[in-house]
Amino acid sequence: MAERGKRIGIVGAGAIGGFYGTLLARAGHDVHFLLRSEYETVQQQGLTVHSTVHGALHLDDVQAYRHAEQMPACDWLLLGAKTTSNAELAPLLGQIAAPGARIVSLQNGLGVEDALRPLLPADLHLLGGLCYVCAYRSAPGVVEHQALGAVSLAYHSGPAAMGEASAIVEDAVRLFGSSGVNASGLPDLEQARWQKLVWNAPYNGVSVLLDAGTKGLMSHPQSRLLVKTLMEETIRAAAACGYVLPAGLADRMLAGTDAMPDYFPSMYHDFKHGRPLELEAIYEVPLSRAMAAGCVMPRTEMLLQALKFIAR
Repeated sequence: MAERGKRIGIVGAGAIGGFYGTLLARAGHDVHFLLRSEYETVQQQGLTVHSTVHGALHLDDVQAYRHAEQMPACDWLLLGAKTTSNAELAPLLGQIAAPGARIVSLQNGLGVEDALRPLLPADLHLLGGLCYVCAYRSAPGVVEHQALGAVSLAYHSGPAAMGEASAIVEDAVRLFGSSGVNASGLPDLEQARWQKLVWNAPYNGVSVLLDAGTKGLMSHPQSRLLVKTLMEETIRAAAACGYVLPAGLADRMLAGTDAMPDYFPSMYHDFKHGRPLELEAIYEVPLSRAMAAGCVMPRTEMLLQALKFIAR
């Protein structure tokens, strides 16, 4: 059983924070949401998740706050905001965190925890979380969950010794598992982030560039080939950096995407709503690390330059 009595804070209640926060609250956990633009709507209407997996979910009485100083101290903090806001949110995490709190970064890209760690108090534990979920926010306080939902977790840094770090990861796995989420521990956070990037780098950027969801990208031979080529480039970069990914990974990811509902990745929604794109974590950091390892990623570099142009 997951340990009860621990207070959970959700920072960034968009698709990721709204989805997992709602599941945890419905499972009986004490969940508190730090909201900004959605605060008034959630106070009036609650939080709603339309899920193909869990059904129609709704939280009426949401423990929501507009300002960090209004929140109680939390034992767990789930960071579901985009990496573009981490520098702004890190001081707030320090305000909300109880002594020795566990912070879980549920974000995409490389170098996420490395960039966040120096901004946090030394007594806080930092974990990396990889979300394998098709979800997006359709309106303030409303999340559409189309498929999947698993979370993989690993300890990144903090005051824990090796044995304690493993126990903290096990606690995190039990916490998510208690809400009906398929959760597991990771042996190597960096390798897992490279592997997830094999999907994220092509589909996020190409969906913006071609104004298409996964079904459109997969149904056209040229866009499908472009996605696969970008995947293979990322796999080569990972290997150059010392992370050899499973054989046949690109083909399995393409087949898995074929089986998904038509999904528009998070970067597509950010672009459509005029929000900053996560170009650093998803493109710039991998490109920099690959270059340092002597590996060039010309197609990924071209995709990044095109995204910078249209997002300027």
